[in-house]
Amino acid sequence: MRALVVAGARPNFMKVAPVIDALEAYGAEVILVHTGQHYDERMSDVFFDELGMRAPDHHLGVGSGSHAEQTARVMIAFEPLVIEAQPDMVVVVGDVNSSMACAIVAAKAGPRVAHVEAGLRSRDWAMPEEVNRVVTDRVSDYLLAPSPDAVDNLHAEGYRSDQIHLVGNVMVDSLLRNIERARRRPILSELGLTVKAYGVLTLHRPSNVDNDVTLARILGALGKVAEHLPLIYPAHPRSAARAERIGVPPGIRLVPPAGYLDFLALQAGAALVFTDSGGIQEETTVLGVPCLTVRENTERPITVAEGTNQLVGTDPERIVGAAVRILAEGVEPRRPELWDGHAAERIAVVLTHQTDQLLRPTAANAAVACR
Repeated sequence: MRALVVAGARPNFMKVAPVIDALEAYGAEVILVHTGQHYDERMSDVFFDELGMRAPDHHLGVGSGSHAEQTARVMIAFEPLVIEAQPDMVVVVGDVNSSMACAIVAAKAGPRVAHVEAGLRSRDWAMPEEVNRVVTDRVSDYLLAPSPDAVDNLHAEGYRSDQIHLVGNVMVDSLLRNIERARRRPILSELGLTVKAYGVLTLHRPSNVDNDVTLARILGALGKVAEHLPLIYPAHPRSAARAERIGVPPGIRLVPPAGYLDFLALQAGAALVFTDSGGIQEETTVLGVPCLTVRENTERPITVAEGTNQLVGTDPERIVGAAVRILAEGVEPRRPELWDGHAAERIAVVLTHQTDQLLRPTAANAAVACR
């Protein structure tokens, strides 16, 4: 089987790395395509290096732009590659513009389409990612779901049972492979941090960082938390500039964006994480670190039902109140059953039709990340 595997943005790289390895181990020929949706070194190249991924076979270099511009550039650049390579399958991951764009091209060109992380739903149509998720699932042949709630969503939307495969979470595969390397990184000492004596903050969603009133409200609440627990805020330059213009409260420390291993180390050592990222909700659950999600909804409800995540929205009282309770009482680490480090193998078994080798859920590595 010849497979084009697509990565476009930072959240994709940790997902495709184990999938590529597993597909090749099961005899597939893999062609790695980087669309260039995230195109600076800190947002892409460093992740390839740290994850041990080979250089992309093709780099489309689409760059930034509006959602429409970026999606169109990816489609225009990807179509000739599909025609030239004649793959049997195109594998896309997650919910970024590149994934949707490449899935649409492949669906029209003829190869089968596999969507890793299918079935996640926030039901918030103001999120561009929600549109990407739903469209990508609709044109996909293989729907590779990370959790039972995602399977339920797909059944409710009328997908055939033979399309849907519960495989687990490939983000967890990468985390378990790399957590010990991450713990050995010097990032905490470089920043003068002590384990469990700081918190981590990430904000990037337009609804939070592009609205001055909302961003000021969030930062004000976090400033109150920072009076008791200093917060490290690895911020993209654009988000950092907006925060600095509004005013960053004392106790919140802006630092440059961190690479994959350094950010894993920061999360693992934190007493508490504040985020509006989907992937960080998952990573903190596996690490056993309390997470407060600064959103009213999540496409990953399993991190709330079975993990360490809580939704607190942008209301200052909810944010501060939840933080105070967690710092006083802690949380009980819990991890969903299929998040065991073998999701990529299950994906490879499904896509190469070697279902007699399908792995059963296992508790292997269950204590590795949380200790």
